[in-house]
Order: sequence, then C-alpha cells, then structure tokens
Amino acid sequence: MPKFLRVGVHQSNVSGYTSKAWCIRRVGTTVLLKWGAVEVQGAGDKRKVTWALPPREKTIRCRTVERAQDYAKAAITRRRGHRYEPLAGAIANRRRKAAQGAELKQALATILVVDIVRSTEKAARLGDARWTQVMNHYYACVRKELRALRGKEVVTTGDGLLATFRTPEAGVNCATAIRAAVRTLGLEIRIGLHAGEYKVSGPDVVGIAFHIGTRVCAKAGAGEVLVSHAVKDLMAQSEIRFKARGSHQLKGVPQRWRLYRVEH
Repeated sequence: MPKFLRVGVHQSNVSGYTSKAWCIRRVGTTVLLKWGAVEVQGAGDKRKVTWALPPREKTIRCRTVERAQDYAKAAITRRRGHRYEPLAGAIANRRRKAAQGAELKQALATILVVDIVRSTEKAARLGDARWTQVMNHYYACVRKELRALRGKEVVTTGDGLLATFRTPEAGVNCATAIRAAVRTLGLEIRIGLHAGEYKVSGPDVVGIAFHIGTRVCAKAGAGEVLVSHAVKDLMAQSEIRFKARGSHQLKGVPQRWRLYRVEH
C-alpha cells in the first residue's frame, strides 16, 4: 500500500508535529483510500508515525481493472505533487497510557470539527509558499474565534481543527464566526458539531463523541454548519434557527442520526 506523509511544521503540539498522511491501495477493480491526521516523532530511521485520530476511509469501485489502475495512479501522482513524501514505514494506532493513581474523569462538552473543502485543489493552484501563508492566516482566524468563545483546542487534523466548548450555544456561535472570518481568505470550510460525553486522562481525551463530531462535519457541504440532534435538543430555548437535513447513517457509528443546518 503506497503511503504518503505531509509534515505540518506550523501546527505543533506536545506530542510532536501534527501532520497528514494518505494510504492508497488497489484490490482488483476497487481502490481503497485512507487518510487523516498523524503525529510524527523522531527523524530518519527512528521516526514514528501514529494516527492522531481514527483515519477517514473511502472506497472507489471502478468498472474495470484498467480504470482502477488509472485512478490509483492519478491519486498517487497528486499526493507526490502536493508536498507529500513517500512513507515507507507503517502508521500505528495511537496508544493511550492508563491513568496513574486516578481513574478516568468523565466530562460533557460540545465538540466542534472544522475542515477546509477541496484543500488539495487550492494548495495545487496557489503553490507551496502562498498556501503556507494562507494556512497560517486560517489557523490564526480559527484560534482567535476559539479564544473569544472560550473554546478549547484539542488537536489539528491536517487542514482542520477539533475543539470543545462548555455550552452548545458557544460552539455554534464560534462556528458561524469562523465561517465568516475565513471567507476573507478565499477558503470554503465545513463545520460539524456534536454534544456528548468523553473521558479525560491527564492531557488525553477519548470518546465516541469525537468520532461522531467528525462524521457530522463530513456530511456538511461547503459553507455549512451542521449539528447533531444532540446539539439541537440542548438549544430548545435558543433563538438560533435550524433547518432539518434529514436522518443519516454516520460511518462507523451505531444507529441513524438526525442532522440540522444552522440558519444564521
């Protein structure tokens, strides 16, 4: 399986640089794609690459082997042209250390996931130097709005970011503020929000609520802010208006989820 890595030297965290990786594999007439945020530690032969969050996956079914080969070849060519380097080693799943001397603490929060739409196309059009400038301004805008609404950044996700809020209204207001702020950069983003419980162990956070927030974001279109019914139900007394977007099966998540678009 060809693997590619792009090191995000401008988005560091306590565990190393947050970067993005792609895996591409062809099986007969099917092409399997896997991508997401990774953490890179060390360099050279001692470098370790670990998924920061569960990776996204996509299956492309082609009618013929030739078409599948062409699709995989084009996907590999795009990766090589967009600041990615071939990755020889495996990408490990993140292992969390057990809490020492204390049990995991449980918390409730509104989870926000923001992602840039068609970022690879924009990066190719702008070139590396200009795209790096745009990304710096993009993260500065997002973090400014997080500070204003008292959001807590959890992790960057390649070309996006995951954060938590104490109240759903703060999360929704931050989402619409981020959407307005990044328009001046010529970027289209999508944002998903979910409210749920997660567990805290020192600096680590874990829980299916984060995965649901990511899946809600993936259902949003360009410029949309989508929320799960868990968020809407908590905002019954709010003046913020929502429009139903139907019931959806979120990949890897049990049951179907009702989603709503923020109307302001």
